[in-house]
Amino acid sequence: MAGIDYDAEIKTLQATMSTIGSVLNIDRMRGEIADLSEQVAAPDLWDDVDSATRITGRLSALQGELERYTGLESRIEDLGLMVEMAQEEGDADSLADSERELNRIKKSVESLEIRTLLAGEYDEREAIVTIRSGAGGVDAADFAEMLMRMYTRWAEQHKYGVEVYEVSYAEEAGIKSAEFAIHAPYAYGTLSVEAGTHRLVRISPFDNQGRRQTSFAAVEVVPMLEQTDEIEVDENEIRTDVFRSGGPGGQSVNTTDSAVRLTHIPTGIVVSCQNEKSQLQNKASAMVVLKAKLLARKKAEEAALKKDLKGDVQASWGDQMRNYVLNPYQVVKDLRTGHESGNPSAVFDGDLDDFMEAGIRWRRGADKVDA
Repeated sequence: MAGIDYDAEIKTLQATMSTIGSVLNIDRMRGEIADLSEQVAAPDLWDDVDSATRITGRLSALQGELERYTGLESRIEDLGLMVEMAQEEGDADSLADSERELNRIKKSVESLEIRTLLAGEYDEREAIVTIRSGAGGVDAADFAEMLMRMYTRWAEQHKYGVEVYEVSYAEEAGIKSAEFAIHAPYAYGTLSVEAGTHRLVRISPFDNQGRRQTSFAAVEVVPMLEQTDEIEVDENEIRTDVFRSGGPGGQSVNTTDSAVRLTHIPTGIVVSCQNEKSQLQNKASAMVVLKAKLLARKKAEEAALKKDLKGDVQASWGDQMRNYVLNPYQVVKDLRTGHESGNPSAVFDGDLDDFMEAGIRWRRGADKVDA
């Protein structure tokens, strides 16, 4: 405790924060917040509900990011005052508190510093996440639903907006697939490292003999499309199907056949949306997802690296990127980074930041090697 050079530690933290501020362009962030605040104050804001939702969501996310940055700056400043007073008074207890706060701040700064590694073309975009059950029958469908909850819980913890486009329920339990958007700055850059095949090992709750079951689910992540993106879709190449949404057990969700499925005939890409009561609204939302997936496909083909944005995920043996083992021991381990957690319950409840940070660092290292 006595050997800590607090002055040097605090100066290092301040220098790191200055670098982070430059990379994040805090001034630009403040300017966008001011502009969005003016839009939110407009009396006709909610005339267009979809636009209003996106504007308010973007404003909330940016305000949260700015508060995170300025809050850390304040904590570093307060730490300096805390140390100064403790040293002047010779207060050992206060110095011990200062050391603990220093370590907490270091971890928070390191976490924020990860944002500076997100410099890809689409990293700052919002994200569209698709989850599909793979090999493993009903256990795989249940696992897919567990993953959907895991990512939505992660988003909720960070106060990010989640917009569910479509959920296809399995017959016995769980889901066949789900598609949802996470509205937050850098959501794509952060979540893109989650793309791949996830593997679950546990005693199956659906097996009368209590045998251990291995099941798989695939996670795909694409960036949200923006108006400036150039992606044209020929309406003649799209097949539109309208159907009644189905909930667990085959129950009807909507009172009318308002759910929409779009099939892009040349590529075979299929997207569905059932979260709105209006067929037109569902079709518009489905078109947003379809264009985002087509853009991801286009960019991946241009780079000749199909796995860069979406990945050719098989959701079966030999393709997994993370294991969730609940029996005979409990651990969640990322096979790319080596990062692991001995608390699967916390991970399934959205405790994913350490896994994502390790993934971002791993990807950055892999990019340097490839370069």
